[in-house]
Parts: sequence; C-alpha cells; structure tokens
Amino acid sequence: MLEKVFKLKENNTNVKTEIMAGLTTFMTMAYILAVNPSILGDAGMNSTAVLLATCIASFIGTALMALLANYPFALSAGMGLNAYLAYTVVGAMGYSWQVALLAVFVEGIIFIILSLTNVREAIFNAIPLQLKNAVSVGIGLFIAFIGLQNAGLTVGNSSTLVTITSFTDNFSTSGISALLAVIGTLATAIMYIKGFKGAILFGILGTWVLGMICQLVGIYVPDAAAGYYSLFPAIGMTDFSALGETFGQCFNVDMNGVGIFNFIVVICSFLFVDLFDTLGTLIGVSTKADMLDKDGKLPRIRPALLADAIATSGGAILGTSTTTTFVESSSGVATGGRTGLTSMTTALLFLISMFFAPVFTAIPSFATAPALIIVGFLMFSNIVNLKLDSDNYTTAIPAYICVIAMPLFYSIAEGISMGVISFVIINLICGKRKEISPVMYVLAVLFVLKYIFL
Repeated sequence: MLEKVFKLKENNTNVKTEIMAGLTTFMTMAYILAVNPSILGDAGMNSTAVLLATCIASFIGTALMALLANYPFALSAGMGLNAYLAYTVVGAMGYSWQVALLAVFVEGIIFIILSLTNVREAIFNAIPLQLKNAVSVGIGLFIAFIGLQNAGLTVGNSSTLVTITSFTDNFSTSGISALLAVIGTLATAIMYIKGFKGAILFGILGTWVLGMICQLVGIYVPDAAAGYYSLFPAIGMTDFSALGETFGQCFNVDMNGVGIFNFIVVICSFLFVDLFDTLGTLIGVSTKADMLDKDGKLPRIRPALLADAIATSGGAILGTSTTTTFVESSSGVATGGRTGLTSMTTALLFLISMFFAPVFTAIPSFATAPALIIVGFLMFSNIVNLKLDSDNYTTAIPAYICVIAMPLFYSIAEGISMGVISFVIINLICGKRKEISPVMYVLAVLFVLKYIFL
C-alpha cells in the first residue's frame, strides 16, 4: 500500500529510508514546539493552547503535503511570522491576538484561491534557474546561521554586530552548550562523510545524550532564569482542554479601533512573507533534492502550495500563527527522504507529540544546531551550479545578492526580493530585456512597493 500511495521505487527509495528521514525532519523541527508557545504567549495567548494548535496545524499541513503532492516537505508555524504577530501586530500596533489570527486566516484564504489558479505556480516558474540555485545556496547560509545562533556560538556584539561566544564565561551554561554543539557538528560531519545512515538524526540524539551526561556529572548546570533548562525530559500529559482558549477565536473579534487600511497592511505583510518564504523553501529544498525538471520547474507544485495554504487558515482557526513549509525539511531530504512517506512520518510525530509534549520540547537547541549547520553545508554545496563567469554577470550578480541577503537580512523572503529586483534592473539596463519574463517585472514592482509602503 505504501508503494502504491507514495511510489517509493519510482523515487529510488524505501520505507526504512523514508521513515528515518521523517524522524530526522521532525527532530530538527521539534524546537518549534517550545519556541512558538513562548513567542505567542508574549502576545497574551495560552501557551498550552498554542502548543496544541501548533501540533495539529503541523499535522494537517504536513499530511496534506504527503497525500496531495507526495513531497518530503514538512510544515509548521513559521519562525519570523510568529514574532511579527506577537511583537509587531500585537505589541507595536496594539491589536488583539484575535485580530492578528483573523489576518492570518484571511491570508490563508487568499493563498488557497491563488493556489487553485496558476498565480503562485507562475511565480515559481518565472524565477530563472540561476536564481533558484542561488536560493538554495542562500538558504544553506541562512539555516547554518540559525544553527550557530541556536548553539550559542554566535552572539551579539556592539561593534561588529556578531562575534563568537566566550567558552570560558558562564561555562556551566552557555559555554558547555556551545562546546557540545561544536562536538556534535564534528561528529555529525564525520558520520555523514563515512556514509553512516541517519547521521544527522543520530547527531542530534548523540549531542542530547552527551548533554545529559554533562548534567549528571555537574558540568552542565541548569539555570532557568538564564534560559538553560534541565536536559532530562519530564514525563507528563498535556491539558487538552486548553485548546478551547484559542480555537475559533479568530472569528471572535472586536474590529472597533481597527482601521481597514491598517488591517489590509497586516494581511499583506503576512501574505508577502509567507508567499516568498514558502516559494524560497520549495525552491531551495527541491533543488538540493534534484526534484526540479530540466526547465527548472517543480512538478506537482500546485498541490504543494495548496497544502501550505490550507494549513495556514486551519492553523489560524486552531490558534497559531502562519503555518508554512519549513526549511528544516532539507535535513530529511539530506538523509534520503524523497516522497510523501517522509512528510507523513513527520506529520504523525507532530500528532503524537501532543501527548508527550514535555519529552519533545526537552530537546535543547544546541542538540539540533549541528543538524542545521551540516544541512546548511549540504545546501550551500549547490553553489557549484552557479555560473559565475563574466559572460553571465547579469544573472550571476543578482544570484550573489540573493545569497548574501538571506543570512544578513535574516529572511528568505528578503533574499528573493533583492535577487528579483536586481535581476530585473541589471538585465533591463544591460539590454537583455528578452531574459526578463513579464511575471518578473510584476514581482520587481511589487517588491519595490512593499519596501515603500509596508
């Protein structure tokens, strides 16, 4: 039956590889189960309710991705979009979280409409193959940077913005965490080079176990006030009744004091970021998995985008921020995942995690950091497909801008927008108008307008 549904042989894979890839993707994404309730909790939402909503929305979106598109991509509450909801829409603009969720719901409905037409698909196909390769490389740098941050290896600095952490200061918390991430990254790299099946997954588990050993012998000392918690999972059940605190609340909205123009701006902000984060992730991960056809198009992209759109509206009803395709899906792809069985495995793990949330949320960020760093390298290796010769500068330079913008501006969407704008301007002025599709002109204008008005 699995062969019939997911076409394993056709995709040169097997059940064991797909399940291992699904486990890897889930373990790399599991941090969202701890982070999302924390961020949306700052907006006044019930943290347990957010956890449940995140699990269910992730299950719905990822299962739809498996069944509709048969791709190994997983979905959950998007990082950045949840912070925008909590700290900008609710915090800075002063709207209620119910209004913010309504905006997410409307955005999802718009996406569903666009996904049933050719609009989103046309955008994907209009982006030149060179830029698609650049997106993959840029995402590699971006998620590697996230991994360095999660490990505590990269810290803020007033003069250089970022710098390496001090391993000796606060060694029992931040120092040892960063050191364990370094050890985990090296171990994962060695296992991967040696061809060890499931190297990334076992890198996560091994780093976590090593951390627990350090806690047992007193090298790692939990300090909840500083954000360093016990590495041992607490066995317990979740209060499922808490979901009632957020379920359907996006329709229980008092629009008094909410200007229609401001509300549209909020919707458009969610729309822009979600659209191009999703497209960027699909481009990057599918490029690395060699899923694009000879014309640089992703087969079955429409059902993939539809799964993303349905999950967004469904997640808003449940009580979580925009649900989107996760770039961490690349960890499962790197482990060998090629079909929807990978994403279905991840989906079921999200559903199960509702019952044992304390166990899954105990996975420390320094344990998942090595996976992000190594997967970042695997995606960055796609740079060999970028033709950076002088005969191709009109495409190579926009590709370069796209690559550096993602980590430096901390956004996949910003990297794509910078790449598109520079591609159109450079090719237009350099007399290569035939290289620019009509859709690229439209995208460039919209991106410019976004920077002016949003």
